Amino acid sequence: MKLLSSTLSLIATACLLAACAAAPQGPRAIASIEPTRGNAAAGSVSFEARGDALLVNVKLSGLKPNTEHGFHIHEKGDCSSGDGMSTGGHFNPTGHVHGPQGAEHHAGDLPALKADADGRVQASFTVQALGIGQGPTDILGHGLIVHIAPDDYVTQPTGNSGARIGCAVIKPA
Repeated sequence: MKLLSSTLSLIATACLLAACAAAPQGPRAIASIEPTRGNAAAGSVSFEARGDALLVNVKLSGLKPNTEHGFHIHEKGDCSSGDGMSTGGHFNPTGHVHGPQGAEHHAGDLPALKADADGRVQASFTVQALGIGQGPTDILGHGLIVHIAPDDYVTQPTGNSGARIGCAVIKPA
């Protein structure tokens, strides 16, 4: 009887976990990073609303090995210029200064990306104060840029992270 009770308990727990995993977390968005002219940065980025935060999953390749890259959401969803400049400046609907997570910053200031020895990035992080599909900090339709250099999180308004080596438009998933 004890074995049957334990087995039923395990089955019930597994069913609950499966139901939780299948439950939608919230609105989602995606971006397909394409290299800008003369560069090789490419990959995908997904965004998923989790309460008042966004879970961001990044998979990129074509970066210089063992380097750090600035990573930002930009004003315009337009990668047509070939150099990423058609995306405009950082997405900043709240009028804050540029800075790191955990301090005052543009809504579009994201954590830096660190390429591994093969020039790839696989990272997940959460950010606050951004939304998908509603409100002034809605990311849909905005540009997403990978920069060639690290963000210093001090230089205004860009973080001195250099050329734009990858560009995407954030779209509903």
